[in-house]
Amino acid sequence: MATRPTRRTVFGSLAVAAVLATAMGQQQAASASPTGDAQEKAVQKAMQRDLGLSADQAETRVAQETKAAKTEKSLERSLGADYAGSWFDAKAGKLVVGVTTQKAAATVRDGGGQPLTLTRSADQLDATKAKLDKAQAKASSKVAQWYVDVRANKVVVQGTDVAAAKAFVKKAGVTGSAVEVAKTSQVPQTFAQGGDPYYINGSARCSIGFAVSGGFVTAGHCGTTGSSVSGSVSGSFAGSSFPGNDYAFVRTSTAVSGTVKTSSGSVAVRGSSEAAIGSSICRSGSTTGWHCGTIQARNSTVNYAEGSVSGLIRTSVCAEPGDSGGSAISGNQAQGVTSGGSGNCSSGGTTYFQPVNEILSVYGLTLTTS
Repeated sequence: MATRPTRRTVFGSLAVAAVLATAMGQQQAASASPTGDAQEKAVQKAMQRDLGLSADQAETRVAQETKAAKTEKSLERSLGADYAGSWFDAKAGKLVVGVTTQKAAATVRDGGGQPLTLTRSADQLDATKAKLDKAQAKASSKVAQWYVDVRANKVVVQGTDVAAAKAFVKKAGVTGSAVEVAKTSQVPQTFAQGGDPYYINGSARCSIGFAVSGGFVTAGHCGTTGSSVSGSVSGSFAGSSFPGNDYAFVRTSTAVSGTVKTSSGSVAVRGSSEAAIGSSICRSGSTTGWHCGTIQARNSTVNYAEGSVSGLIRTSVCAEPGDSGGSAISGNQAQGVTSGGSGNCSSGGTTYFQPVNEILSVYGLTLTTS
């Protein structure tokens, strides 16, 4: 099972998350760091298209989300057990912070956030979800996913069959109003397929994620440890984990630049600070290119046909087969690599990302920045 990511917010700090590099050669061709103006333009154009914003609205939202991410970090540390999750309110342009006491509400106001008193703390919600994760082997294929919905102050369990989802909750020993069972038509699947831009053992195809010391990170379901990588780069999987987690480290013989491909250039990666829930997020994939959406939840568990994966970032970004493993970025901050989801980029969908900081920690890697 994946270690729990920071549960914290709903929607990333800036407005871009999930850029899938289409090929190592393309990243290397863009080795020169993009200018700040070019980077912002690429992010904002995608936001305008996918989130229905004007140029001015996109620029304003990026600034608001950046501020919200910084505020969220500070307040979470200050509130401790009274913290009940937080998210970016796009309409108000502010960070909403859930609290369980009036004293905590005052702290939020003083810290620049908008407090909202809720029943359950983030720790309590995480504990409830942990019970479900522990019982994930008891979830039938009709149970699609479960995650903490901080805005609803509940853990949501979705299934294609409500009775099956309720049965799973009961088997997990979870009772009470902290869990909401909902029906969904979405059946998450991983996004690997045969093709370009990088091949695993000469057949299956995935997308390059973020550059790190010695190679790049990608999705674990793309290949097992020892699998060869060919195409625009050569290398092999030095480590891979799937299911339970969905991450891998590919060691390459050539360096990869710390940039992510967009529809009109590239975005420089500057770090890996987690964005708040509710923030916009963009991704670029080898199949579908550069698309944006918003972060809906963190610490989500998805029940793929191959097995459950925990600790994922749930988003409204679309993706399709071949986009797996690609990078997700908010502003210039790396968020995760594409795991899987449902839907497509014609009708829309839900996509999940494996948090990048967990991958860096597990393999002792250093993110390559520009």
